[in-house]
Amino acid sequence: MAGGITVYGRATSSNVQAVMWGLAELGLTAERLDYGHVHGGLDTPEFRALNPHGLVPVLCDGDLTVWESCAILRYLAARYGDGGAVWPADPVACAQVDMWAEWAKLSLATAFTGPIFWARVRTAAKGRDEAALLAAVAAFEGELARLDAALTGRDFVAGPAFSLADIVAGHIMYRYYDIDIPRQRLENVARWYDRISARPGFRDHVMVDYAILAHPDAR
Repeated sequence: MAGGITVYGRATSSNVQAVMWGLAELGLTAERLDYGHVHGGLDTPEFRALNPHGLVPVLCDGDLTVWESCAILRYLAARYGDGGAVWPADPVACAQVDMWAEWAKLSLATAFTGPIFWARVRTAAKGRDEAALLAAVAAFEGELARLDAALTGRDFVAGPAFSLADIVAGHIMYRYYDIDIPRQRLENVARWYDRISARPGFRDHVMVDYAILAHPDAR
């Protein structure tokens, strides 16, 4: 395989959105191909040769294939970040970014996507466990409160500059603020969200209509 950058994955996948936002922040362009959900294609031999797990996103850069959204983002930042853009060249600064990115992927996004977004948007209203949903929102906001505390006195997740940590933490936040759930006001997080949602890459790739994902009886 040769050529430019190709991303396999539908525009409504939050993990694909993180990769596309990262590409935009690095000034890179890519051809994105619709795979997954209504588009299918994940179980074909050709796709499984790219990712044996049958999941999106997958990135192909020339002859290189990378899967898992955070691995893709790290690769892109390391190769194309010019020694600092979103992924600092200094190992100490890079570790700060990486710690918050790991936490955002493993704790923050995991606490939101299945327990809240899937439960609220992709589940029929009659099959929804409202008590479990409210408990999930409380648990997620407990994680979000850690971020709120860390954002005291700084503009972005890992420090004064925008980084990969903001992409990994921020790519779920449009849906958090958009879906019909009760939310507590976390002032530092709200100001941070205002900053990231003003970025062109966020507007273009994250603020995407997800109505196609909604269960027809979700409301």
